[in-house]
Amino acid sequence: MSEQRKISLTVNGTRHEKTVPVRLTLADFLRHELRLTGTHLGCEHGVCGACTVLFDGYSARSCLMLAVQADGHDILTVEGISPDGKTLHPLQQAFHDNHGLQCGFCTPGILTTLIELLRDNPDPTEEDIRVGISGNLCRCTGYHNIVVAALDAAKRMSDVGGRRSKTHTDIRSPTSDL
Repeated sequence: MSEQRKISLTVNGTRHEKTVPVRLTLADFLRHELRLTGTHLGCEHGVCGACTVLFDGYSARSCLMLAVQADGHDILTVEGISPDGKTLHPLQQAFHDNHGLQCGFCTPGILTTLIELLRDNPDPTEEDIRVGISGNLCRCTGYHNIVVAALDAAKRMSDVGGRRSKTHTDIRSPTSDL
C-alpha cells in the first residue's frame, strides 16, 4: 500500500483539499483527481512542454512535479485562462483568429507559457516569442502562426496608452507585490 498525504492547493482560483499518493505527479493529479484534462502528457520527461502549468505564476512542467510538492501553492491550467469561463482570453482569441494551432496537443502548454511571457514582457519581439516558447514542442505548425498569434495577443492585451487591458487575466508574478 502506498503512502498518502493530504494536500491543499488552489487550482484556477478554486481551493482543493485531497488525500493523494505521495508519488502521484501533479499532471496526473490535475487530470485524474480534478478532471482538468487540458494539461496534456506528451513525453513525461519534461522535454515537450505539453504539461506546462503556471506554478505560483511561473511555468512548470507538471509531469516532473509531485502533487504533494504543490501543497499550499497556486496552479493555473489552461482551463483557468479564460477571464470568466465563457469568454476567450485575448491570447486564446488571437490563437483562434490567427490559426495558431492545428492538432492542439501542444496548445495548452504553449498558452500557459505565453501567459507568463506576456505578463512579464507586454511588448515582445518575434524573437522574444520564439525564445519564450522554445521549450514547447509542436509537431504540426512550424510555429509561424503561433508567433503571429502571440504578437497579436500582446497588442490586444495592451490599450492605447500601453497599459494592460482589464481583459487580461490577472496573473501577477510572485515579486509583483515588492
